Amino acid sequence: MNVLGVVEDISHEGLIIVRGEVTPEYGNIVCDPKGKKIGTVKRIFGPVKEPYISVVPADRSVLKGIEGKKVYFEEGTQYGKNKRRN
Repeated sequence: MNVLGVVEDISHEGLIIVRGEVTPEYGNIVCDPKGKKIGTVKRIFGPVKEPYISVVPADRSVLKGIEGKKVYFEEGTQYGKNKRRN
């Protein structure tokens, strides 16, 4: 697992906004320090050096008390229908 960044905020739509230290790929799995799945990367925006990353939560229960905590992501290749095409 690689460090993704620190959770900055929860949006009105229920997305987790992370201030990233690195730029992940779309669809990567985001985990907490214990390795529990929080969600997946949906969108990357903002400055190139420290981008903002929006994460779709896997469950609404992970939103409690997550602000200010460091999150991680798992790199992996995507296969099948959800693969992003350039």
